[in-house]
Amino acid sequence: MAVSDEPTRTVVVWCADWPAMAMERGDGRAVVVMRANRVVATNPLARALGVMAGMRRREAQRLCPRAELLDRDTEREARAYEPIVAALDDITPRIEITRPGSCLFPSRGPARYFGGDGPLAQEVARVVRGQLVLPTAVGVGIADGAFGATLAARAAAELDGDAGAPGEPGAAPGDGTAPGVGPAIVVDVGETPQFLAPFPIDTLGRPELVEVLRRLGLTTLGSFGALPERDVLARFGSEGQRAQRLARGLDLRPPHLVDPPVDLDVVHEADPPIERVDQASFVAKMLADDLHERLGGRGLAAVAIIIEATTTDGQVIERRWRHDATLSSTAVAQRVRWQLDGWLTSTQGRRSRGAGALVRLRVRPTEVVADVGRQLGFWGGADAASIRARGGLARVQAVLGSDSVKVAEWKGGRAPGERYQLVPVDTVGVAADESFELAEPGPEPWPGSLPDPPPALVWSQPRPAEVVDDAGALVRIDRRGRRSGDPARLSIESGPWQPVVAWSGPWLVDERWWDAQGHRRRARFQVCTEAGAAHLVTLEAQRWWVEATYD
Repeated sequence: MAVSDEPTRTVVVWCADWPAMAMERGDGRAVVVMRANRVVATNPLARALGVMAGMRRREAQRLCPRAELLDRDTEREARAYEPIVAALDDITPRIEITRPGSCLFPSRGPARYFGGDGPLAQEVARVVRGQLVLPTAVGVGIADGAFGATLAARAAAELDGDAGAPGEPGAAPGDGTAPGVGPAIVVDVGETPQFLAPFPIDTLGRPELVEVLRRLGLTTLGSFGALPERDVLARFGSEGQRAQRLARGLDLRPPHLVDPPVDLDVVHEADPPIERVDQASFVAKMLADDLHERLGGRGLAAVAIIIEATTTDGQVIERRWRHDATLSSTAVAQRVRWQLDGWLTSTQGRRSRGAGALVRLRVRPTEVVADVGRQLGFWGGADAASIRARGGLARVQAVLGSDSVKVAEWKGGRAPGERYQLVPVDTVGVAADESFELAEPGPEPWPGSLPDPPPALVWSQPRPAEVVDDAGALVRIDRRGRRSGDPARLSIESGPWQPVVAWSGPWLVDERWWDAQGHRRRARFQVCTEAGAAHLVTLEAQRWWVEATYD
């Protein structure tokens, strides 16, 4: 079927820094939300102090030492966003959530009802602002296609937040700039390619493709969109073709080409009714797996779904979710879990207090595409064991909660036990191919840190030890880092003395010297005994400890 070149006129609502706003910290403190050791979002106070999305943790702490650093909570974001979407239902029932904090819908019907795109944008901004618990920048963008409307909405949010920049190139405030409403950017019909042209090529969000385009001298969406489509397809394949469609202001995929067969719907009759979030999590995983299996049997993948619930009093509520890429089983389960969490806990949604629990759930794919799969690397890729393991972890998470499954995340530090921390797997994200995206060790300098390789075993509680020189005197380190003698023998937990045949160090650490209570001075040595054992020993407050052991 040919791809349509008539983009859908679309309205996008963008709530700036939603991960921070969803935390609902209104005590006047700077708030920074982190994911994978990077800043995801900030509140206005932290942003005013120079903290920006994408910064590393240490840089954010340097700029704003008193900021409250919080781990990202996607379930809370979705739960806090549900009242806003429920309020927009009075404007149109065709709202689709792309992510917590952003949604879209076709403008055709609502614009006709409100008298044009400008009045519609004003009404949408007014409704959204009326539901905010804390004030935040709200942008409304209307353009041809979701991509152009999203960039317009984000530029409008920058204007609303008074970020000091006049918005993105080509952006101009529309009629929605009345006080208390917030600006909107309305791109005239047929003008979206011109609006997009000055935007940097990075806006496409495809790092590998963008890197190649930059080397070719294509630095804006306009320069990339002007290339012949046939040449782009020949050089960059289907991925490049889809990216060029976005740069031209066209829809990535033609919307609603054909309704998926009804037998793809998955339904769960809840007996007893669902009243708790943990019950909903288990059902969400079951429905997602069932839907993924049905779609896979026909070589299809979903890009948009409807989640529908029936309450004990017969009320039917539904919500649409959309994703730029295809929705994997894990992605569907996440969205179902988020949505059910919002319905079960929200006091501002359509369900009134005491309206009853959920007795019937249905997930229906509204837009499907051919599942082209993915090309695995020659040496890598997901194998059956990995897929089963991830499925098992997802089931545990569905039953015991999102915090029950944790993975190691790079945090940074001088001591081996400080470099990684355990975080819930949802905070590091799951890609469309269901592989975990873990943070890589950063390049930040850590004065006093140990050289590679790291020790194989880090003791949760350091073991007491003694390190003496040839004369049997305890080895000491003075304030200038000078040792009283060379390590000659080692005793662990009052055990037998072991001759030291090789050693290196010391690595000196003087942490938080300005804090009387938190100040720590340590000296670390690597020692190798005659028996072939290698240990990391630490001298602190004139006492020796075995901190870690090498393999």
